[in-house]
Amino acid sequence: MVAFVVILALAVVAIAYVVGIYNGLVNLRENVKVAWANIDVLLKQRHDELPKLVETCKRYMQFEQETLEKVMRARASVSQASTAGDVAAVGAAEQQLRAGVGRLFAVAENYPQLKADETFKQLQNRITALEESIADRREFYNDQVNLNNIRVKVFPDVMIAQRFGFQPAQLLNFTADEKRDVDMDALFSGT
Repeated sequence: MVAFVVILALAVVAIAYVVGIYNGLVNLRENVKVAWANIDVLLKQRHDELPKLVETCKRYMQFEQETLEKVMRARASVSQASTAGDVAAVGAAEQQLRAGVGRLFAVAENYPQLKADETFKQLQNRITALEESIADRREFYNDQVNLNNIRVKVFPDVMIAQRFGFQPAQLLNFTADEKRDVDMDALFSGT
């Protein structure tokens, strides 16, 4: 009878341990999804603001169509990658978009009337704030991915992760070129 109670107690402890690991893995997987969704919300907000900025700039920047078109193409690339859930493609498209918006703001320096336009100022401030929020959310996303990836690879969690199909998530990485400071001379010269 004592042996039965001991075996039963060990079985209950083992089951509780496995359930605890499983629930922890589910929690991490869902945290990664929420962190990505938060980035996606900010990307969509910025996506909605950029056409307004481009339209405002068009009124003043008749000779800068190439800059405006690059921003809109990059915007479309970010949207496509985000919709597809392709984290790597989002990183590459984000770099193009940040460079294009930076170029747009730099070129705007040559247009005093544009710089004085209240709509332009508001949009510039809004987009700058969104960029900062996206950077913060990107960092949080990568933290969540890192926690998830560690848990699905360490023992004994790896056994449960493999059994129930938990996978590592993809970090939102940037190449060395994408991390470098912006070349302001190139930005203002249009190269």
